Amino acid sequence: MSHQMHHPHAPQAPMGMPPQQAARNGLGIAALVLGIIGTLSGLLPLLFWLAGILGLLALIFGLVGLGRARRGQATNKGVAITGTVFGVLALIAAVVGLVITVAVVDSAVKEVNKSLQDAKAKPKGGGGTSVKEAKGGDTAVYGTGLNVTVSKPSPYKAGEFAAGHKNGNRSYKVTVRLENKGGKEFSGDLVMVEARAGKDGKTAEKIYDDKIGSGFNGTLPAGRTATADFAFDVPAGAKTLDVEVRPGFDHESTRWQLTL
Repeated sequence: MSHQMHHPHAPQAPMGMPPQQAARNGLGIAALVLGIIGTLSGLLPLLFWLAGILGLLALIFGLVGLGRARRGQATNKGVAITGTVFGVLALIAAVVGLVITVAVVDSAVKEVNKSLQDAKAKPKGGGGTSVKEAKGGDTAVYGTGLNVTVSKPSPYKAGEFAAGHKNGNRSYKVTVRLENKGGKEFSGDLVMVEARAGKDGKTAEKIYDDKIGSGFNGTLPAGRTATADFAFDVPAGAKTLDVEVRPGFDHESTRWQLTL
């Protein structure tokens, strides 16, 4: 005798009823994950843009996932709602971060502009001759509280073993005066003084001997004044000497047009 084997069959859906579909919960979960990451990104400086992108995606995915839950296509309605809420929070954090970043950048730009303005010199007393046309004895006033004055040139007799002096040329001396009216010390070691002579603007070599050429040294405290003499080698036919003083890397140069 043979025994007929019977195997159980999978349950069949009732006649006329569509087969049951799997829940489509992916968008709700994605909304929750993106919303949380976006909100956390909004708490970090300069990541407001990431918070905005993730927050917008979380909001869209959350609303779509919520719609699926209402139609019975998804079973995670609560997750979709939470993801939507976090998406909104991420967008709010993005806006706040953008406002803060704009404010910080604007403040930094103002500080830079103020520093650049302080680095520029103006003629003492305001108005009148521009700094580029300053004459001997004029004072350039910087916004940092530093005043720079260059005297009128006077003939100078270079020493026998002077460096920078060429036979046949003339030597002229100018005195540079620094007055620190600011609240901080000023480094005299950073002061650079150069000169050009004549219409063609040839470089006038600085003269060094036992009496002149050491320049400024050390620091200049607030409220104090320092002076230093500089001598330049000038071609015999030159009638002008343009002296340029740069008080430091954070100050603009000022030029004096001196008549010989």
